[in-house]
Amino acid sequence: MTLQSSLCGSGVSTFICTPRPIIARSRPVTQIRAQVEPSEKSVEIMRKFSEQYARRSDTFFCVDKSVTSVVIKGLADHKDSLGAPLCPCRHYDDKAAEAQQGFWNCPCVPMRERKECHCMLFLTPENDFAGQDQSISLDEIKESTANM
Repeated sequence: MTLQSSLCGSGVSTFICTPRPIIARSRPVTQIRAQVEPSEKSVEIMRKFSEQYARRSDTFFCVDKSVTSVVIKGLADHKDSLGAPLCPCRHYDDKAAEAQQGFWNCPCVPMRERKECHCMLFLTPENDFAGQDQSISLDEIKESTANM
């Protein structure tokens, strides 16, 4: 039996029975905060790339422009943080290593080889979610992702 448990309930003052928070004295903790928004320059670069690639590959953006917008912003974020437009729709154990390898950098190998875009950024005409647009404005991207 511990001293604390033996004193609790025996009429001894309650401050002994109340667990105290442990205050550790250690080095200051360095916090790294993720960038909330990609740079506007990177969003514009990825927007232009997406439009050009859609036209070149004869694919179309999703009928729901917010899907297109979120993917473009995700690509821009990875361009800022990793130096490469790593697919934002996949999970990676090591994003930096994946970006360096290049397999999942947009347009990824499955898209280039088979026109299969996991993110639904580039959709073939027969896809039920394909819209008719191969362009999106920066304002549309900002507007459709403003509340996200």
